[in-house]
Amino acid sequence: MKIEVLGSGCAKCTQLYDNVKKALELAGKEADVVKVQDIPSIMKYGVMSTPALVVDGQVKFSGRLATPEEIGGLL
Repeated sequence: MKIEVLGSGCAKCTQLYDNVKKALELAGKEADVVKVQDIPSIMKYGVMSTPALVVDGQVKFSGRLATPEEIGGLL
């Protein structure tokens, strides 16, 4: 599983990354978690507001901070 956290590096983007790590820990799962901060890569997903969460190439959340529980539901 590949999880991408899209964002410019703002506080909410950093928090989303931390929430992803926590969700994986709570679920007892492993995944490749990557921060994507360059605008062209973010735009390739059609995301207009960050932070955004991409799981296996599909945008799951955009423009808001997902909780570890919400993220866990996607795993």
